[in-house]
Amino acid sequence: MAVEKRYTKATWMIMEQLLEEDNIESALSGSLEILFNTLKSEAGAIWLLDKETDRLTCVFHIGPVDLSDVTIENGLGIEGVVTKTGRSVLVKDSGSEAQFDGSVFDDNGVVTRTMVCVPLNDLHEVIGCVQLVNRADGGVYDDVDLQFCEQMAALAAMTIDEKGLKVNLKENKEVLAVLRDVTKEFPSGGEVLKVLKGINLEIYKNEFVIILGESGCGKTTMMNIVGGMDFLTGGTLMIEGKDFSHPTDAELTRFRREYVGFIFQAYNLMPNLTALENVQFIAELVQYPMSPSEAIAKVKLSDRADNYPGQLSGGQQQRVSIARAIVKNPKLILADEPTAALDYTTSIEVLSVIEDIVKNQGTTVMMVTHNAEIAKMADRVVKLRNGKISSIKRNMHPLHAEELVW
Repeated sequence: MAVEKRYTKATWMIMEQLLEEDNIESALSGSLEILFNTLKSEAGAIWLLDKETDRLTCVFHIGPVDLSDVTIENGLGIEGVVTKTGRSVLVKDSGSEAQFDGSVFDDNGVVTRTMVCVPLNDLHEVIGCVQLVNRADGGVYDDVDLQFCEQMAALAAMTIDEKGLKVNLKENKEVLAVLRDVTKEFPSGGEVLKVLKGINLEIYKNEFVIILGESGCGKTTMMNIVGGMDFLTGGTLMIEGKDFSHPTDAELTRFRREYVGFIFQAYNLMPNLTALENVQFIAELVQYPMSPSEAIAKVKLSDRADNYPGQLSGGQQQRVSIARAIVKNPKLILADEPTAALDYTTSIEVLSVIEDIVKNQGTTVMMVTHNAEIAKMADRVVKLRNGKISSIKRNMHPLHAEELVW
């Protein structure tokens, strides 16, 4: 009876999510999260079919692995078979079921013990599937769980049919950085504090990726490792195909100086230098800088170039810090809570500049923020929880900065 009550409550929550959320991507990802939490799962995904290529792409997933760039041919693998046939698959025990030969999760580091995969059928055709892998408590999925998943999938498919959702497979982007099983530990008294507990993530060239999570979950630590400001304890960090897990001092200095731009919550401007001089100072440190005047112009501060930081507003100072980051012509910009100290209007101004950098400069931006609304303008949203990646969401239709409201 308690199980039925829990499932009934979850079904109503999913219905509410699908009906009341205007953004279809948010509605679907929110529904998957409800399903995931209700069944206490280790990992989950929603796959949608691209009719032009006849391939499935993972549009939302939760769990320890990154499936953002994974596609599956329709009809192959469990995900493809469920989509092709329109019939659900319930794996109660992968070890004892001869027909089970692994899933895409097994290929990406999660060993499947039990699994449920159900079709998304909008009454006209099957458009994808919903998949959950492994009960976190060590139990198995049963027929009641399967029925619950099928109900959720039916509601989701009808919502997609009603509101419309075009699936465009991710273009084959080049990988900029790869984190594999990255851990970070700090000594704390006589014990060891484990901040990162096995991070697996790919960061692509020319993408805007946002890292969300509660305080202390490891967001800034992960970003600092990518930026060469901290060192991993275990695992591997690859930068453009080269192992950067344990760089030499010379490699680290060159990487931080020429490869990465930094934007922090604190502006860190030199008070005795004008806005332009602050940018010029950084430009002189790198081999192939942008013109400092051009960098100032890109952040729309040409008319304030000769002002000192004390003569600028908080938003203007932050834009100077952005100019200081882009003047290096970096391949990667790391931004740690860049709008946290700013009001809404000023935040939108700063975010518009960051949006322009990604779209028109071809730079990758990785931003840590506590503001979930900002995540709506990212290409991908990575959520951390207790030192692990809990979910990665791909935004198929990112908003412009001026469309954000909070």
